[in-house]
Amino acid sequence: MKFLIVGLGNIGAEYDATRHNIGFDVADAFVIKHDGSFSLDRHAFVAECKWKGKTFVVIKPTTYMNLSGKAMKYWMDKEKIEAQNTLVIVDELALPLGTLRMRGSGSAAGHNGLKNIEQVLQSKDYPRLRFGIGNNFPKGKQVDFVLGKWTPSEMPVVKENVLKSVDMIESFAAQGIERTMNFFNK
Repeated sequence: MKFLIVGLGNIGAEYDATRHNIGFDVADAFVIKHDGSFSLDRHAFVAECKWKGKTFVVIKPTTYMNLSGKAMKYWMDKEKIEAQNTLVIVDELALPLGTLRMRGSGSAAGHNGLKNIEQVLQSKDYPRLRFGIGNNFPKGKQVDFVLGKWTPSEMPVVKENVLKSVDMIESFAAQGIERTMNFFNK
């Protein structure tokens, strides 16, 4: 059984530890836990990990957020992984910090990375894990907030949810999306 884990974010030091790059952070934590390492390959940093008889191809697209679909589709095709065995990890303004939501499909909800994936895949039917980043910003400052660094007071919750996201990825692969949603989407 093979899975494609897609952590969304932007490459470049200026984006490290920003809210928009939480998908990269979760991908990093998963790969570290499973003794993998990333190397630069076509359209992404790629790592392969094995766990409980399952293979995980984990990617961090180098296409920047707005062209994430290009990297995802390339690796789905290359590794022959169906959409239901993919999981996209993405930041979510509509969820409060500390909230994680897994869904089997859904709308892009204004997220440019998800919009591009839907456009490239020609479908909204792919699993995603939305990582709540909150929306604590003044009117007109959404971009600054999303591309901003986590505050020291947010970091404990962020670290806890990164670890919980790794557990959710494992549960998704071992028990399926329905059981994972029932257990974690509280």
